[in-house]
Amino acid sequence: MVMRLSVADHEKISAAIAAAEASSNGEIVAVATPISDPYHDVGLHWALIPLFAVLAWAAWRPTALAWWYNLLLGGWQPDPTLSQLLTLLMVFAALKFTVALLIMKWMPLRIALTPAATKHRRVRRRAIAIFKAAAERRTSGRTGILVYLSMAERRAEIIGDEAITKVTTPETWGEAMAALLVEVKQGRVGDGIVAAVERVGAVLAEHFPRSTSDTNEIPDKLIEL
Repeated sequence: MVMRLSVADHEKISAAIAAAEASSNGEIVAVATPISDPYHDVGLHWALIPLFAVLAWAAWRPTALAWWYNLLLGGWQPDPTLSQLLTLLMVFAALKFTVALLIMKWMPLRIALTPAATKHRRVRRRAIAIFKAAAERRTSGRTGILVYLSMAERRAEIIGDEAITKVTTPETWGEAMAALLVEVKQGRVGDGIVAAVERVGAVLAEHFPRSTSDTNEIPDKLIEL
């Protein structure tokens, strides 16, 4: 079960965002979500393994299929026909597939069996979609930045608007990402987001020091999806 953040977490994250923005023209958007993708296709792919295993077993030991037919039907029937054997094989395969698919509905197992590269792509894709909706081109100076945490995958993304990407690289945010994930792995999600926001704020203050005309264009709060 993925934990939700407390009211106290929301308050200290809002305070951290306000403090980070006080030194720059940047606007920080913090978003936390329990999971970035349901990974239905991953569950389906794993469920196909026992199905194909049954087919491979029947091809390797066709006599075993006949033995199971006689066992299940009492052994008093005539030798099974090919059609009867194939019907039994279909039942076995469907049963294995269905049971495996039901087991894969347990999300912790599905997440554990999802390849790391797949989780990385799905988290990145969701972060980009949220950035486009919540931060991209929503500031006059194109200085919005998203700090995104997907808790089930324990992965984070930091995505900046046009002006920010011109003066930074993905490596710029390495320290912020590390600070966030270290705390998340210890179960301190709120502290992790605060740590990331503080480091993002330091970078923004370096490249976009606050001007006298700066206004708060995006609310200073954590968004939980």
